[in-house]
Amino acid sequence: MKTILFALSLSFISITTTAHQTNVNTTTSQHLNTSTYFTAEPISEAVFKRMQGKSYKANCTIPRTELRYIRVLHYGFDGKVKSGELVCHQDIADDLIEIFQELYKAHYPIERIQLIDDYNADDEQSMLHNNTSCFNYRRVSGSKTLSYHSQGKAIDINPLYNPCVKRLRNGSTSVSPKTGRAYSNRSKTFKYKIDHNDLVYKLFKKHGFTWGGDWKSLKDYQHFEKK
Repeated sequence: MKTILFALSLSFISITTTAHQTNVNTTTSQHLNTSTYFTAEPISEAVFKRMQGKSYKANCTIPRTELRYIRVLHYGFDGKVKSGELVCHQDIADDLIEIFQELYKAHYPIERIQLIDDYNADDEQSMLHNNTSCFNYRRVSGSKTLSYHSQGKAIDINPLYNPCVKRLRNGSTSVSPKTGRAYSNRSKTFKYKIDHNDLVYKLFKKHGFTWGGDWKSLKDYQHFEKK
């Protein structure tokens, strides 16, 4: 598995990181070596310790050796550069690095990118905080089927503004996260909306991902997966 380094014109950059827990870098306005970003690495003991019992549950069937830890830079909603981290399957690591490089160069706004373990692997809590995340060994909500997140081959982008919307048999609509209901009507215009004209959609499609917004049984506007 190759490691891709993203070359920037400056060797150092001022990074502001917003973290949910103290085990994530919380130092603000810190000059960090950019060579540590846009790279894919095996899961270290320190990272695996954060994942155990949370995203990497006791019954997880995905070998740790198949997962990769990715660090990226991105622009937050405040326009400042922030550091982010993801765990994904090795098969899509290069795709994600290249996609996030392009998003970074385009100043594409992503509010936060933290391991879902910072939210105790609680998908709803992660979405409520509009957290972009990837690997989480879990079933699809309301079913016995393992999600593609369980393999680390699916990612959710700005999920609060791009909720999962499902029409129920009784005619009502289920929206996840619940606070994303205001953004479930995709005919409206609002910030951070993913649609067919959005750069995120175009980049993920270019790399062979399927978008949940194109599904028929439900619409998962935050979700991209690659089989």
